[in-house]
Amino acid sequence: MPKTRDDLALPAEDLRWCCDLDSLPFTTTRDVAPISGVIGQDDAIEALRFGLEFSAPGQNVYVRGLSGTGRMTLVRQLLEEVQPPEGPTREFCYVHNFKQTDRPRLIILERGEGRRFKVMMDRLVEFIVEQLNPALASDNMRARRAEIDDEAQKELRTLGEPFEDELRSNGLVLVPVQMGPTVQPTIMPLIDGQPKPFTQVEAEQEKLGVTAEQLEEYRRKIGYFARKFEDVSHKIQEFQSRHRETMRAFYENEARSLIAPQIKAIKQAFANEEMGLYLDDLVDDLIEHRLAILGDNNSFTDLYRVNLVLDHEKSTRRPIVVESSPTLPNLLGTIEREFVPGGAFRTDHLMIQAGSLLLADGGYLVLQARDVLGEYGAWKILMRTLRTGKLEIVPSELTAASWFGPQLKPEAIPLDVKVILIGEPGLYNLLDQGDPDFSDLFKVLADFDSTIPRDDEGVRFYAGVLANLAKSESLLDYSAEGVAALVEHGARISGRRDELTARVGRLADVAREAAYLAKKAGKSETGAAEVRQAVERGRHRANLPARRFRKLMTEGTIGVQTSGEVVGQINGLAVIQSGPLTHGFPNRITATIGAGTAGTVNIEREAHLSGAIHTKGFYILGGLLRYLLRTDHPLAFSASIAFEQTYGGIDGDSASTAEMCCLISALTDVPLRQDIAVTGAIDQLGNIQPVGAVAEKVEGYYLVCKEVGLTGTQGVAIPRNNVHNLMLHPDIVEACRKGEFHIWAIDTIYDVLELLTGWEAGLPDGHGQYADGTLLQLAEARALAYWEMAMGKNGSPEGVPGSV
Repeated sequence: MPKTRDDLALPAEDLRWCCDLDSLPFTTTRDVAPISGVIGQDDAIEALRFGLEFSAPGQNVYVRGLSGTGRMTLVRQLLEEVQPPEGPTREFCYVHNFKQTDRPRLIILERGEGRRFKVMMDRLVEFIVEQLNPALASDNMRARRAEIDDEAQKELRTLGEPFEDELRSNGLVLVPVQMGPTVQPTIMPLIDGQPKPFTQVEAEQEKLGVTAEQLEEYRRKIGYFARKFEDVSHKIQEFQSRHRETMRAFYENEARSLIAPQIKAIKQAFANEEMGLYLDDLVDDLIEHRLAILGDNNSFTDLYRVNLVLDHEKSTRRPIVVESSPTLPNLLGTIEREFVPGGAFRTDHLMIQAGSLLLADGGYLVLQARDVLGEYGAWKILMRTLRTGKLEIVPSELTAASWFGPQLKPEAIPLDVKVILIGEPGLYNLLDQGDPDFSDLFKVLADFDSTIPRDDEGVRFYAGVLANLAKSESLLDYSAEGVAALVEHGARISGRRDELTARVGRLADVAREAAYLAKKAGKSETGAAEVRQAVERGRHRANLPARRFRKLMTEGTIGVQTSGEVVGQINGLAVIQSGPLTHGFPNRITATIGAGTAGTVNIEREAHLSGAIHTKGFYILGGLLRYLLRTDHPLAFSASIAFEQTYGGIDGDSASTAEMCCLISALTDVPLRQDIAVTGAIDQLGNIQPVGAVAEKVEGYYLVCKEVGLTGTQGVAIPRNNVHNLMLHPDIVEACRKGEFHIWAIDTIYDVLELLTGWEAGLPDGHGQYADGTLLQLAEARALAYWEMAMGKNGSPEGVPGSV
């Protein structure tokens, strides 16, 4: 049976929970042990601990929860606690690649070996610069080179002297002649013991006393010996080439023997195959390409130095890296460049710098999900790195896009890092649905609840947090009354009287402002008055839209009535968000019905202002109307429902109860009370269902009524399942206690119809009939009248669509 108005009214005690001071066994927070940890998140702690301790593919962690719930605090705390006994075991070095100069080579060493390798290579460079060249230029080396040259000269004489003797025996001699920049050996006749060019002998034949027969003999012999000299010259050139090769081999062998002890010491120090290959390439580069310039230009020695990009020599624990700015360079690392004369840039392996992913190798990297997604390319590269297990400091797509000159492509680094991603629930759902790799790479979910139980432990936690806040930030201590007020505010933020908000950050902001107000007033501690004042100040700073609405309403610009009765009109309740705060305000809903076959029209949907949830709630009204009006004919009328003076989008189903009441009023011509606002969702059987932000909605309507004047009859009807969500402002509680304002808890559509109309709603009997004089009996009669009108218009029942 529907309840009476008094049955539905809530007593003032049900409108707000008050913290019992007897549950706070202290005078001020000076007597309370400070708490800086997290409480009430046992499931999240267990999941996070598992994610940090367990090592397997894809066991990265997503910490899901609202900001201010202690996510980062708990992550840092557990990271310090959950530390395996061994620290990171690998170090990474980049060295020059002598075969592919644009692809620096990666050397992986055991922990502590990287710095030793770097030092030994620096000493090798010092040896090359300071000792190798002097050793190659020593007196001993010059003497040995002279010996080789002497031997070569002897060999040359062995090749040339027989030819020269044969020339002399034939009256010829080999004379070097300067021909431009070169000296060309030339065969000349020997006249009176003096070499004469053949052309001169030919021209001065008579003067020199050379007969024609002698001249022709010189010509023949010079031609013959010229051809023979070509063979001798070829042999001499081959010998000289061999001599140069011998001298070069001697020089290089001496260099190799001089540097061999240094290289051997490095190889013996590191049992690393990759190291051996690198050092062999280094020696070949030095011997084959650098000896000629050694001592004149030693800048090439930077190629032999080591870039230790990750050094764990002094690390005994796994690294913990919190990256607050996860840009691509900060995550992957960078390769610096320097400007050189001529407008060009240069870079080398020594300019490679580690990013946070590499710095966290062997340990943990903590990232804010929103920050990663906000940086261009960062999410894509992060997921690729986790999927492949390899870190590319310069990904291939970035290399291709480079226009700043030569770009290095360092060898990829095998990475072992566990990523802890901190983000909101909505972001988790977005990533889970939008990235196919996300669920495989982030298999551990640590879920942070936004509330904690409102029990003795929760209250003690609040007191400990406030004690820590006062101590760490040198604020005034909080009295027991002040703590109680903040506990009550925590219950208000949580939206439930049996829970407290876990968003300590938001609570701390109120506590800081309260301490500021207490200090400004010259008080020695922060009490309940300052806490309530801080809450009010925060709300006032953010409620300009609500104040403007109330002003427009009192001026008559916005047509909302808070008294009287109107057919087809009701006050629904809506909310607006302003930062972390929510403000409620009334919204006038109207309905009209007339003869026709269009059914019920949602004007917001037709104007494309209706969200999916609101549209669903509207369609439920059709099912409920068919459930309430159990006629044996189609429902044939045209109706429209609108949110008046609302021009933005509308979503949510919290107005569906109000819409149903408005529709019944328009159908029956029975007026609805305008001093009662209604909120609540509804199902197809007429049961009232809970909605969100119920306390804010009640307060919004109360403030409007207070602005135009309280009449003592005004109030709000809310779903009974929302009673536990009420943490109303003390002023409203007092107004309800005095009978100046009222809150009614409704269970069914019958309850709210009787409350708004004063009529008995009616309940169907065993035959589905309503008693005469009831509101729903009248509604059925009106529906029949509209159907008969439709029959007369269309000519037959079959012509009536009956769409509602």
